[in-house]
Amino acid sequence: MRELLLVNGPNLGILGHREVSVYGTDTLADIEKAVAKEVADRGWTVRSVQSNSEGPLIDELEDSYDTVGAIVNPGALMIAGWSLRDALANYPQPWIEVHLSNVWARQQFRHESVIAPLASGVIVGLGARGYRLAAQTLLEIVED
Repeated sequence: MRELLLVNGPNLGILGHREVSVYGTDTLADIEKAVAKEVADRGWTVRSVQSNSEGPLIDELEDSYDTVGAIVNPGALMIAGWSLRDALANYPQPWIEVHLSNVWARQQFRHESVIAPLASGVIVGLGARGYRLAAQTLLEIVED
């Protein structure tokens, strides 16, 4: 069975409780289940990692070169996560960057992602639905 990697950065472990007006009421567990449902018919499972630190996310990426692709919500690491960027540059599969909120409708410091230029695509501002759309996109672009 093939795996899809789901990577979530700082503060995303408290989704559903964190600024629900910005991030919505879905928890990370809800998102993981929704992504798993999207990819189940293809026979894919989901390997999920969330950390408030960059190191464990990098470790997981380096241990996951055999996955079919990844959905990455780097959280604030999009701004200055240069080590995460380097790990994603070496990740051999397609991956989609996702943000729950519209980062360009927020503070200026959120307007640039250091990892976005490496992504196969970027989805912002669609809430938890963005993860499902990312999974659907990977289903289309990944060949078995």
